[in-house]
Amino acid sequence: MHDANLSGDVAADGDGLDATTPVWAVFGDLMSGLLGAFVLILLVALASQLELVTRLQDEIRQHQLEEQRRQALERALAAPLAAGRVTLDHGRIGISGSLLFAFGSADLNPEGHQLLKSLAGPLAAYLKSRDEILMVSGFTDDRQVRGSSRQFADNWELSAQRALTVTRTLIEEGLPAADVFAAAFGAQQPVASNADAEGRARNRRVEMAPTARPARGAASAAHG
Repeated sequence: MHDANLSGDVAADGDGLDATTPVWAVFGDLMSGLLGAFVLILLVALASQLELVTRLQDEIRQHQLEEQRRQALERALAAPLAAGRVTLDHGRIGISGSLLFAFGSADLNPEGHQLLKSLAGPLAAYLKSRDEILMVSGFTDDRQVRGSSRQFADNWELSAQRALTVTRTLIEEGLPAADVFAAAFGAQQPVASNADAEGRARNRRVEMAPTARPARGAASAAHG
């Protein structure tokens, strides 16, 4: 009886060892799966970090290019900037409308013509060095165009004619016609309140902004 019980105990112990073996195998598979998931998460994190670093480097490079552009414009326009005849804000060259035109007129006055003449050469050199073109934009205040002659139908037409006058003058003074174009904004995009005379005077302005030259393919498609 004793031997039989002993044999039974041994058999039972043997059965117990066999029962535990699959548990360790499952545990090993689980650990392998967890390790694989951890590696996958780590790779995703590293990829995200690399993308973030690349984006940051691109932003730094873009900021440096913008700073170089600003400095180049400042050098090109050093004299009129120092005299306070033009302003430079985020790459946009601003000229007060009263410096160029009489109130409600699109005819360039002598002082304005002299200013544009002094700007044409430096702007031409700047645009050529960077292969850019110049957008000349006209802006008005929000008061309706008045007068018996009704020379202009509205502020859009007045701002367009002023932008064209500046554009043509720059071309006459040596800026290549292919490097400049005109745009009209009327009373849109004011830089000050139109509630008082000072604000309205600031809104009557002409801006010139160097911009990227359109790709030849895009230009051809537009003409087609």
